[in-house]
Amino acid sequence: MDYRAEYEKWLNSQFISEDELAELKSIKDDDTAIKERFYAPLQFGTAGLRGTMGPGINRMNVHVVRQTTQALANLVLSSSPKNQQKTVAVCYDCRNNSALYAKEASCVFAASGINVLLFDALRPTPELSFAIREYNCIAGINITASHNPKEYNGYKVYWDDGAQLPPEHASHVAAEMQKIDIFRGFLTMSYEEALAKGTIKLLDDHADKAFLDLVLCNSVQQESVRAVASTFKLVYTPFHGAGHALVPAALKALGFKYVICVPEQMTIDGNFPTVKSPNPEDKAGFAKAIELAQSVEATLIIGTDPDADRVGIVCRNTEGEYVTLSGNQVGVLLLDYLIRAHKEKGTLPKNPAAIKTIVTTEMARKVAESNGVAIFDTFTGFKFMAEKIKEFETAHSHNYILAYEESYGYLVGNHARDKDAVTASMLIAEMAAWYACKSMTLYDAMEKLYKKYGFYGEQTLNLVMPGVSGMEKMAGIMDGLRCKPPENIGGTKVLAVRDYLTGERRDLIKNTSAKIDLKDSNVLSYELEDGTRFIVRPSGTEPKIKVYILAQGKSHQECNEKISAYSVFAEGLK
Repeated sequence: MDYRAEYEKWLNSQFISEDELAELKSIKDDDTAIKERFYAPLQFGTAGLRGTMGPGINRMNVHVVRQTTQALANLVLSSSPKNQQKTVAVCYDCRNNSALYAKEASCVFAASGINVLLFDALRPTPELSFAIREYNCIAGINITASHNPKEYNGYKVYWDDGAQLPPEHASHVAAEMQKIDIFRGFLTMSYEEALAKGTIKLLDDHADKAFLDLVLCNSVQQESVRAVASTFKLVYTPFHGAGHALVPAALKALGFKYVICVPEQMTIDGNFPTVKSPNPEDKAGFAKAIELAQSVEATLIIGTDPDADRVGIVCRNTEGEYVTLSGNQVGVLLLDYLIRAHKEKGTLPKNPAAIKTIVTTEMARKVAESNGVAIFDTFTGFKFMAEKIKEFETAHSHNYILAYEESYGYLVGNHARDKDAVTASMLIAEMAAWYACKSMTLYDAMEKLYKKYGFYGEQTLNLVMPGVSGMEKMAGIMDGLRCKPPENIGGTKVLAVRDYLTGERRDLIKNTSAKIDLKDSNVLSYELEDGTRFIVRPSGTEPKIKVYILAQGKSHQECNEKISAYSVFAEGLK
């Protein structure tokens, strides 16, 4: 693509705003900045779109939103009989321009003859997934960039089962986008006209109640909450985002009396003024929550990201200090708790199963198999977990009790098909109450699980490579690793490599190859002599390569030493 010609097209377009024109004029002498915005369109995939906001085809803006929506509308219209009315659900989070993008998308759907159920205010991502299933929608979108920095926004797309878009449909949308002129190739109508005609209908708190009712159905040991409700205090922060209403509502409905919210962070604000990054994986974002927890002597802190699909926690250790638990650790705790609690209640389903991703701790496998629960691996992303759940349902083979990934995403229940921080927050708090009845914190519980199942340690490294050159560098790193696998990593021999792109496992010692179950994803997994898994993959949503180190050993110290050694090798890749 001629990025200079595309830049000139935008400069001379009558359809861009004065602010957009001024921003584009400001970079007229900066060829790198122009190339960054116009070298290629944002890539549409099964997770939709995500990028920094601003004018340009490689940015999130109203023009890209309209173009994308028309492409999705064309898919929706071609996916069922012409005389059958189609409905889509539309949701948005707290980010700057999210409400605007949601309305613009709704107007394109409406003008294309598709009914729209638009939430009347920001809502959690899992409630969109629920709404698609509850109201028999053919598709849905959420305007959000999840836990990315404030400069980002995105366009998540879901299909009729409430899961993210299947690959074949994503390819169809991507192909349609190439045919649609970004300024003229879409249909639209005024928002007010669409409301008056009933083509756009607003979803209000009736949807919230129906969603919360199903969330609460996933409680297992509510009596534990009642037992400690008069003394157990927990602090909650939504990081200025969409969990601000429903997470406290779920916790209070479960029976918690002291749900203390961080007041400054209950304010809806896409600039996230009180945190450097609205990411529950980052302890720095919990600074105000920890300060509040210390003042009220809270046992637990829960934080959800801007679209309330991820949840992070901070709890007290044996010295009374507030420490974070990783997504891997919380998932292991939840899995062990759900198995034990269901067994106590006699509610563990027949053929129970857990689902995790290939980059999630192997401790989960140990917990599941030690308790007679099957466990299955998928690629990173809840769309793959949703596919596995659907596979279980179709074959009547297993009943899943938990699906989770290390990046703080958890799913329980059948009301949604994407990670759900509302339900996860409720279950984490319930689990904390269950352990409180035994005079234990979640930190105590995790240490006990290590002693029971063995010591595991994990580290995720992000090798950030922004811009066009970064994309090229990322591709070069993956090609280099694939063509010439390292014989050792951090001084430890590599026994085998799993190439999830070709679906092949190569034994480097025996010089043999064998097929594996998963394929068609750009991931390389190295099996080291000491039992460590060293996994490399490009991020699907951000300009970085992610490296996962999954270690195990006889103690925390041994695991940490392995992680340190392999981290040095990982940094050397960049």
